[in-house]
Amino acid sequence: MSVHKEFKRITTHALQAMKARGERISMLTAYDYSMAKILDAGGVDVLLVGDSASNVMAGHETTLPITLDQMIYHASSVVRAVERALVVVDLPFGNYQGSSRKALASTVRIMKESGAHAVKMEGGKEIQESIERVLSAGVPVMGHLGLTPQSIYKFGTYTVRAKGEVEAERLIKDAKLLQKIGCFAIVLEKIPAELGKQVSEMLDIPTIGIGGGQHTDGQVLVTHDMLGITKDFHPRFLRRYANLFDTIKEAVEQYSTDVKNRDFPSKKEQY
Repeated sequence: MSVHKEFKRITTHALQAMKARGERISMLTAYDYSMAKILDAGGVDVLLVGDSASNVMAGHETTLPITLDQMIYHASSVVRAVERALVVVDLPFGNYQGSSRKALASTVRIMKESGAHAVKMEGGKEIQESIERVLSAGVPVMGHLGLTPQSIYKFGTYTVRAKGEVEAERLIKDAKLLQKIGCFAIVLEKIPAELGKQVSEMLDIPTIGIGGGQHTDGQVLVTHDMLGITKDFHPRFLRRYANLFDTIKEAVEQYSTDVKNRDFPSKKEQY
């Protein structure tokens, strides 16, 4: 199956053009060189070096523990692999909330040390100052509204956000604000499909949904979930396109058996 490759390199401008002509945007997470190379070759438009690395790479329960140094390590690994995709890096928890100066310093480190193309921050009006300061330095910012995992302890749960009128109105207000101050796109996580549609139609900038319904301008999933490397996560929005946990496990079992039976290496596989 051919993937649309009109753009040699995906830029924030390219994403705007895709929205304008109704072409959907594909986005997946990436944390290491080898996987990023595959995802880029597969034609994914945007690679998110997500703070979800805290969960899938490091085994933490939340995204909170991951550090700026660790995010830079993951981001630089991904950037070295990529030829086409736009690479966006999550600013980790504690590096922008409440301090626009820290937000800018953290962003500058990410951009200089990893070579990434943009950063992502969770939240609306409460982080406006941080977003504006980063934008004033010429760094593109992707917003993130709805379920914002870095605020998990405030929410107390990973359930759907903005079901009620008050929270929905606040999300709409925040989305308009993020566009106005200059964000190039917004992730909408775990919100009712109708709200996802409303926000996407209202904005000129692209929306990327994860559990945001079919009317957002693009979709993002965590690669390890989508490929079935993780098995214990079953949200409604997740479609598994492979079952790599079992595929890899079977290969490892076969290898282990062959080693123990002295079947590997064979005469052909030695010098």
